Amino acid sequence: MRVLLASALIALVLAGCGSARVPMRESTRAYTASDYGGVYGRWTRASDEFEFGRLSEIAHITATFESWEFRWAYVVRYAADHSFSTEERTRLLEESLEDARLRHRFFFTIASPRWRETELQGRESDWRVLLVDPTGRQVEPVELTPIARPSADQRVYFPSISRQRHTYRVAFPAQHTDGTPTIPPDADHVLLRFASARGTVDLRWDIERPADAENVEGEVAPATEESASEHDNEG
Repeated sequence: MRVLLASALIALVLAGCGSARVPMRESTRAYTASDYGGVYGRWTRASDEFEFGRLSEIAHITATFESWEFRWAYVVRYAADHSFSTEERTRLLEESLEDARLRHRFFFTIASPRWRETELQGRESDWRVLLVDPTGRQVEPVELTPIARPSADQRVYFPSISRQRHTYRVAFPAQHTDGTPTIPPDADHVLLRFASARGTVDLRWDIERPADAENVEGEVAPATEESASEHDNEG
């Protein structure tokens, strides 16, 4: 059953080819456990669908932005799967949403033909992971945590995990040291950038503007695999 669920999540991510904007607003969501797959697809991006001929020169990356909306759907699904009481689910959700105000977190898997180069904390890797706003302002992570042995539930909830990929969680501060938001309130997109001497991979999330926020709360948009770009560094 869990294999079937993981396969369904992969299908949801790969099904979309459009460009759906995602909401960054903090508001109540009305999700059930069955909504998780659609929300996962909405917040997951991959480099694999772009420029297939050159991917072998750079990297294959799949990343999920653990946003306010994603966390809400994740906790609902996790609590249902593990038979949490209402009180336990509420406590977990409150803790996760409070963390969302402090950190922008991403769960990602990465692979390339040069295995050790994608061990991001290893001596043979020169990859930098950055969060980039629409003005080009970058921020470095405050946490980069390798997940050497993903758990059974992580393999279900994040189906890009495989033996061919390294798995990580990365966290960025919600504010710069000068107190300004790392994702400005008026931002129309944000990039998760992977940069190295071999090239750069940008995974992009287009963000709803206030005027776009007419959607019904809790509505799950079709899953998409959008906006990633790769470009070789010169030299």
